[in-house]
Parts: sequence; structure tokens; C-alpha cells
Amino acid sequence: MIELQGLTKTFDDKTAVDHVTLAIPAGQICGYLGPNGAGKTTTVKMLTGMLTPTAGTASVAGFDVQNDELEVKKRIGYVPESGALYESLTPFEYLQFVGRLYNMDDDIIGERIEEFCSFFGLKENVDKRMSEFSKGMKQKVVISAALLHNPDIIFMDEPLNGLDANSALMIKKLIQNLAAEGKTVFYCSHILDVVENLCERVVIINEGTIVADGSVDELKNMTERSSLEGVFSRLTHAEDAGELAAAFSKTITGSKGG
Repeated sequence: MIELQGLTKTFDDKTAVDHVTLAIPAGQICGYLGPNGAGKTTTVKMLTGMLTPTAGTASVAGFDVQNDELEVKKRIGYVPESGALYESLTPFEYLQFVGRLYNMDDDIIGERIEEFCSFFGLKENVDKRMSEFSKGMKQKVVISAALLHNPDIIFMDEPLNGLDANSALMIKKLIQNLAAEGKTVFYCSHILDVVENLCERVVIINEGTIVADGSVDELKNMTERSSLEGVFSRLTHAEDAGELAAAFSKTITGSKGG
């Protein structure tokens, strides 16, 4: 459902994504991890048609992301890292607008809006301006917009941002159910314990290059680490983070005035 061949993106003299080759089948939840600036969001933006690759190719649902951009967009849902909403609109108005962009019938749009608002506990707020909403409430609308047209492939970049524990649990269960129904989920996150429990496959990118690809257990065995956090630290050269934090805490406590 998602295939990358030598996908590359450069900005001036910086290579953000460097010849990434990857194939993800239908029904898989694939975690795509990396430190800040590793190339995760740039990869997602190329796959969703927001950025043009410098080199290489990518296809989504069998369509080339450059030559068949509209066909790709019809089949994907996207939860961006920072959800952009028209906050002067209500959830109903915004979701209706999104549904019409996908040429959905108004009757179906109305049914879907009612279903999503019921699931997310937004029914009492469906006609309120989103400028009054909390971050978590806005995130629920963003996720609803991504799923409204029943896409085959869902790109999620930090989808749990702003959600409380119960809402986050609901989203994780929803993702698992969607994958069981054959949906492909491309999941980017820094919350490694969630990725470890949710994703059957994990791809780690560092400095624009894939450094690991496999199940969590395979990556643990490969790096001789007991957790995905340990795997991530080992492969992104961050194992000394604990030592740095300990040294810095001593600097802080030792700098108090007497």
C-alpha cells in the first residue's frame, strides 16, 4: 500500500531524507520513529503530496505521489503533528466542509459526523466554535476529519497530542481495529511505549537514513536491549542521555545561591 524507492528530499545543502526504500503492506501498523530532525515529518509530507521529492519515487495505494496526486489524496487520511483547523467554524461545519471536498453525499456526511462526535464525546459541542475548544477537543476533530471519508491508508504524526488518557486509549483501540479491517497505518510518534505496544513493525530513521526495520522483538534482539526505548537510544546514539541529564542536574543544584 505504501512503497518508497530511493526517496530523497534536500533543502539547499541539507539532505532531510536520504534514499529511503520501504514497502508497507495493507493492514499493517508501521511505527516510523526518529529523533527531532531525522526526516520523519518530511517523509510523511512527501507521501501525502505536501512536498515534492528531490529524487526517488513513492507510491500510495498503487498511485505515484507526484503523477497521481489527486488519486492518492482520495485514498489517504492525514493527522498532522500540528492540526490546522478553521477555528471560526464549528465541528459540524468543518467536517461537512471536509466531506464535501471528498465529494461525499451530505446525508452520509451528516451520519459520519454524528458517529464521530458520539464516539469522541463531542455531541454537546458540535455546534460550538472551535476557537473555544481545548487542545484535546481540537485533536479529536482533526482525527475525525482524517477518517471521515473511510480512507485505505492513514498517516498519523503524533496523533495523541493533547488527548487525555481515556481518549488516547480509545484512539489506540480504534487504530488496532482499523488495521484489523485492512487499513494501513503509518504512525509517527515520540511516545515509544505506545509504539511498542501498538505497532507490529517499527522503522527507525536517523539523519535521513533508515537504521532499523523490523518487529519490536527483532529490534530488541538485534541491539540486545530490553525495551524499544533502549533500542531507539542505541540506534540514534542517545545512550548517554541519562549521564548528560545526571551531570546537568548536578549543575543546576550546585548553582543555587547560598
